[in-house]
Amino acid sequence: MSDPRAPDGIAPERYRAAMARWATGVAVVTAHAGDEDAGLTVNALLSVSLRPPALLVSLSTDADTLPVVERGGHFGASFLSAGQRAWSERFARTLPAREKFRDVPIHRGPNGSPLLDGALGAVECRVVARTPAFDHVLLLGEVVHVEEGAEGLPLVYFQSGYAGADGADRLRLSTRRP
Repeated sequence: MSDPRAPDGIAPERYRAAMARWATGVAVVTAHAGDEDAGLTVNALLSVSLRPPALLVSLSTDADTLPVVERGGHFGASFLSAGQRAWSERFARTLPAREKFRDVPIHRGPNGSPLLDGALGAVECRVVARTPAFDHVLLLGEVVHVEEGAEGLPLVYFQSGYAGADGADRLRLSTRRP
């Protein structure tokens, strides 16, 4: 069995612990192809460009959403509010798509991507580039649809836990150690 450490000796657990110190927003990336919907929770999402509007998302090569994105050629991203933590937790689990979407109100982007109702904002993107990156695939999407969603506080993830809101201008970050 091969050593799971990186060439410089960094164990995956140590890298994960260091990256847990980077606070991120939380989104659900979704896709539609044929009669199939798929979705998963991500925090590896980056606005790349304003002209044209573009977004980069990183998906694990074993994510069940990836083949649906690739077949459909589009993906959606719904930016979750603090009140949508349960949806983040559900879409992060390994469940059949019908279970993930059960009782979650959605609407569709122009290309069919499910977008979660009540999100702080959402986009739908056309995949313009796919780049393998170790155990992930980086998807570069040109934004073809944008929504400014509900007003509210963002769902934030830090040190393997969710942030709580102490008002519109203050977040309470978890200090628990994974």
